[in-house]
Amino acid sequence: MVRSNYPNGVNSWPKASDGGELPNTREISMKIFIPKHKVEHKWNLNTQQWGQIVAHDLSLTAGPDVTKLGRPVCCDDNGRIAEDASTHPLCHHIPIPPSDDVHIPEGRECLNFIRTSSTKDINCTGLHDRAAPLSVVTSYMDLSLTYGNDEKHAKAIREGSGGRLWTTVRNGYEWPPQSGNVKKDCIGAHSTDEPCYLLGDGRGNQSPQLTTLHIILVNEHNRIADALSKLNPHWDDEKIYQEARRIAIAETQHINYYEYLPILLGKRNMVAKKLIYPDVRATKGYVNDYDPNVSAAIYKEYASAAFRHFHTMIRGQLELITEDRTLAQSVRLSDWFNRPALLEKDNGFDDLIRGLSYQEADKSDEYWDLEVTRNLFKGNRSSGSDLRAMDIQRGRDHGLGTYMQLRAHCNLPLVDRFEELKRYMSKENVKKLKKLYESVEDIDLVVGGSLENHQPGALVGPTFLCILLQQFLNIRIGDRYFYENGQDQEIAFTLPQLNSIRYGASMARLLCDNGHKITWMQRRAFELVSDKNPLLRCDELHEVNLKLWQEDAKSNDN
Repeated sequence: MVRSNYPNGVNSWPKASDGGELPNTREISMKIFIPKHKVEHKWNLNTQQWGQIVAHDLSLTAGPDVTKLGRPVCCDDNGRIAEDASTHPLCHHIPIPPSDDVHIPEGRECLNFIRTSSTKDINCTGLHDRAAPLSVVTSYMDLSLTYGNDEKHAKAIREGSGGRLWTTVRNGYEWPPQSGNVKKDCIGAHSTDEPCYLLGDGRGNQSPQLTTLHIILVNEHNRIADALSKLNPHWDDEKIYQEARRIAIAETQHINYYEYLPILLGKRNMVAKKLIYPDVRATKGYVNDYDPNVSAAIYKEYASAAFRHFHTMIRGQLELITEDRTLAQSVRLSDWFNRPALLEKDNGFDDLIRGLSYQEADKSDEYWDLEVTRNLFKGNRSSGSDLRAMDIQRGRDHGLGTYMQLRAHCNLPLVDRFEELKRYMSKENVKKLKKLYESVEDIDLVVGGSLENHQPGALVGPTFLCILLQQFLNIRIGDRYFYENGQDQEIAFTLPQLNSIRYGASMARLLCDNGHKITWMQRRAFELVSDKNPLLRCDELHEVNLKLWQEDAKSNDN
C-alpha cells in the first residue's frame, strides 16, 4: 500500500523520526494493551476464531531457509539472549523492559523473535532493492488451510478414493490422521500417543478451537464428497475431490462475505465498496466483477496490522458447552496451546463447537487477555510470550508504513501534535502514546490503528477499515474462480447451483453438519443466542441442495 519503512531502503530495522530507537514493543503492550475483560453482548467467540481460519487461509510469513540461513536461536527457552542474537541477520529479539514485573523476577532477558524471510534472503531482489516479506500460502480464499499449499502436501492428506480427505476412525468417529512428527506439530503434547493431527496447514493444532474448525472443514469436504459419490457413481476419485473442494470453497467464500465480514466491516460499508451485492443476490444472478488487472495478493498492512487487531477478541478461558447449553467445563487457553488432545476427551469436540457459538467474544478494543500477552505458548514454563508485542514487532520487521502514513494513504485527516489525536481516540490512550513515542510520526500502524474509535457498524476505526475493505475487495475481484462469478461458463456454477449455495451455505449449517452429535444451533451462528436469534433444530436450517450436481452418466459419455 505504501512504500516500506526501511531506513536503508532495503530491509534495515525501522527507526524513530529523529533517528533514535522506537519504543520497546513489550512495553507498548504492557502500557497500552492492558488486561481488562469487556465482553461482547452480540457476537460470540466464533467471530474471533473464524477470523483465524480466514487469516490462515490467506497468509503465512515464511521462516528461515534452513539450507541457507540456518535455524537461529535469538532468545533461548530460558529467556536469555543467545549467541545468535547479535550475529544472525534474522535475529531481532524483544528485550524485557525494566518495568516488566512478570519476566524480570523470572530472570528473563528477552522474548524470542525471528525475522520473516524476504525476497532478499532468497536472492530474488538486487543488493540495493527493497526487500519484501515472503508468504508460503496462497493469497486466494481457497481453503488452502484445508487442502494444502503444494501438490506434495495435498496428496499426503487425501484418502485416494471417493474424493475424500484422509481420516481415521477412533471411538466411532472420524478424525484427521495422526501427524508423523508430534514433537514438531504439537509441542504442547504430553506424549507422542496424544492426538496430533495432520492437516492442510501446519498451524492447525495451535489451539483447541482452531483445531475444531479445521476438523469441521475436513468433515464438510468428506460429507460433500460422499454425497457426490452417491449421486454420480460414474465419477472417479479426482472428479469427486475437485468438485467437493470447489463446493466447500464456495460455501466458505459465501459465509465470509455475506455472514462474517459484515460483522467486522459493516454491511453498508461493504455494499458501498462493492464487496457484496445483496440486490444481485436477491435477483439470483451472477456477479461478474472479476478484473484481470487486479492482484489478489495480500497487503502486508492487512496481514501484519489490520487483521491482527482482532486478536483482541480472544478469550483466555474457553467454555465447553453441553447440548442443553450448560457449562461442561472451562479450561485455560495456555494449558492447551499446540495440544489438541482436548478434542477427544469425553465430548470435547462437540462441546468446543457449542462453546464457539455460545460463549461471548472479548470486545474489539485495546484490552487484551493475559493468556496471550503473558502466557502465549508457555508450555511448562511459568510464563510465555506476548502476542501483542509480537504483532507490533512483526509490523516493524515488515517495514510497515507508520500510522500517519497509512492515514495519509487512506485520505484521512493528519495531525502534527498528540493532542490532536483526541479527535480519533480516547484521551487516556493519547496520553499513553505521548509517553511512549517522541512524535506522532513514529506511532506504529499496529498500535495507532487499534486505538481509533470505531466506524459506524464496524469493529474497527477508519484506518484499518480502509485497509480491510480494499484487501477483501481485491481478494474477490482478483479471483476469476470466485463463487459468484459467471463470466466463464466452463468454470462457473450453474445459476441453480450458485443460488443454492447462497440459500443454504451458513456457519450454522457448517457446525450442525460436521459435529458428532450437534442437533441445535442458532441460525446466525456468529451471533449469541437471544430471543431474536433462538436455538433451532439443525434440520430446520437451510442447506445446499447437492442434488443439483447430479449428472447423467449417459450424457456425460457423449
